Amino acid sequence: MFRILVTLFILVPIIEIAVFIQIGEVVGLSWTLVIVVLTAILGVNLLRQQGFRAWRDIQLSMAQGNMPAVEMASAAQLLFAGGLLLTPGFVTDIVGFTLMIPSVRTYLAKKLIAKGSFSTTTFYSNVSSSYHQPSHHQGGRTIDGEFEEKDKFEKNNSETKKVDKQ
Repeated sequence: MFRILVTLFILVPIIEIAVFIQIGEVVGLSWTLVIVVLTAILGVNLLRQQGFRAWRDIQLSMAQGNMPAVEMASAAQLLFAGGLLLTPGFVTDIVGFTLMIPSVRTYLAKKLIAKGSFSTTTFYSNVSSSYHQPSHHQGGRTIDGEFEEKDKFEKNNSETKKVDKQ
């Protein structure tokens, strides 16, 4: 894995420079730079839009009681795509824009999960009263909140009133 990363860190800039030179010869330096800046701006806007969609998909999956493995892998790919789109270059932009396509991300996420690159763990959380303790997940709604014991609260308030009166 380390060798692959070192090779990519060496080859990608060389390839990007070669493509810059080729495109610069065809359209000129000014237009080449304009294209690079516009792809970065377009990439940021697409990343924001797709990022909100990915967040919604993760929340929906969790609300349905499913582990959002594919959705999380898709979101990780979005993060990677955003980095590629902000990196100046045409080859990285092509890869970044390709990863912005939801069906491509879903396909790659499923392949990575099937390959075993990611693992998932399923968990359930139950909220139950002191009178009933379910022994299995019932698919109910989980409510998160805060509470305080009323007796203690009233006792503290009455002690505070006594102190104030003295």
